[in-house]
Amino acid sequence: MDPYRPVSLWLDQLDEALTPRPSLPGHRDADVAIIGAGYTGLWTAYHLLAIDPTLRVVLLESEIAGFGASGRNGGWCSAIFPASLAKVARVATRAGASDGREAAKRLQRTLHDLVPDIGRIAASEGIDCSFVQGGYLSVARNPAQLARARAEVAEASDWGFGDDHELLDASGVERHARVAGALGGTWTPHCAALDPARLVRGLARAVEGRGATIYEQTTVQGFGPGLVVTDRGLVRAERVILATEGYTAALAGQQRRIAPIYSLMTATEPLPESVWSEIGLAGRPTFNDGRHLVVYGQRTADGRIAFGGRGAPYHFGSRVSRAFDQNPGVHAMLQGTLRELFPALRDVSFTHTWGGNLGVPRDWFPTATFDPRTGLGFAGGYVGDGVSTSALAGRTLAALMTGDDPDALGSLPIANHRSPSWEPEPFRWLGVNGVTAVMTRADASEARTGRPSRAASAFWKLVGE
Repeated sequence: MDPYRPVSLWLDQLDEALTPRPSLPGHRDADVAIIGAGYTGLWTAYHLLAIDPTLRVVLLESEIAGFGASGRNGGWCSAIFPASLAKVARVATRAGASDGREAAKRLQRTLHDLVPDIGRIAASEGIDCSFVQGGYLSVARNPAQLARARAEVAEASDWGFGDDHELLDASGVERHARVAGALGGTWTPHCAALDPARLVRGLARAVEGRGATIYEQTTVQGFGPGLVVTDRGLVRAERVILATEGYTAALAGQQRRIAPIYSLMTATEPLPESVWSEIGLAGRPTFNDGRHLVVYGQRTADGRIAFGGRGAPYHFGSRVSRAFDQNPGVHAMLQGTLRELFPALRDVSFTHTWGGNLGVPRDWFPTATFDPRTGLGFAGGYVGDGVSTSALAGRTLAALMTGDDPDALGSLPIANHRSPSWEPEPFRWLGVNGVTAVMTRADASEARTGRPSRAASAFWKLVGE
């Protein structure tokens, strides 16, 4: 049995063998060594080689390309950034931007443009990843969620993005999907549904076609300026890029840089048209509701619903394990939530359950950073919004590394941003799991009373939102 197919619905459905590429055969030299062959590493290689096709680029992957979050996620290619525009503006101002507000707006406009650009690149590279830009529907199912929806649209308008966010009433929601108990919601066109594994596997082939070499089943044991140490040999390179996202904490010296937070998913069997006629989602919009403990879903190209969410525990010491990919209680909760949203699913079967970790920095702010003095770079910390943000990070890293930057990506707020370190244990474990508990109680309280949760509001203020 292929050990990689059970990792996710997406990998299970690939029509290619998941045979690992050869491992690093011993010591070798390169111009650029990239640790990790997920979206971040592959996009970085792709854009580097577009700028300079003569570069010797090596990617080192402990499993296979797309084994991590890139092959397991919800398939949302969105313009969502995990920090608010106000927070982005403050960060940009502290970093020296002359106009922090304009810097935040430029980042958002860049993300808007990035969504269709990823679809264009996939098409140009012959990557059939079922890319459909059907937008993003967020449904309010109680008065507290509806109040947040109104505030979100008002804030978008205040920042000049009013045309990109539509406030919906119940009938407006129904035009996109027939969600039980919908009071209203929001819709934005800046999101596409896709098959994440087909994208990452196709991107791996694209970078190989441009001259990069991917070594799989090669475990990195350490790295520093000019050198990467693996269990298969040494790679000497002028520039070394860390692109390990939720696996970053496994490397020596990186334990407090990124917290690996687990997000789990489930998928229905392919649904008959009689069920789809009750549900909607004809245009394949991605969807969620306005709860604090995030859920997310999409109608897949083969007629399923793939649905995921938070709720799994953070594991002491930032541990990561295949055993954590399955959590019967959380998977049952997700299936129950999906049936609650769409009662037409009451009799359907679920064929897949899976999960994996995503990377969360202490300030919930993604970064792409490169130090020309040491030749070391890092990108990540997407807080679950990495399908598109990783593409921007890879492009930004390529610009920072080469100086070829016609779009001024090096002045975006994510460029060379430094997040603070997470607290040492046990405070990290207590804090992360405490937030999950607070958000769970907040959602229950809002569903019961219809009033916004004070505890949740206090938390968002605490993290600077």
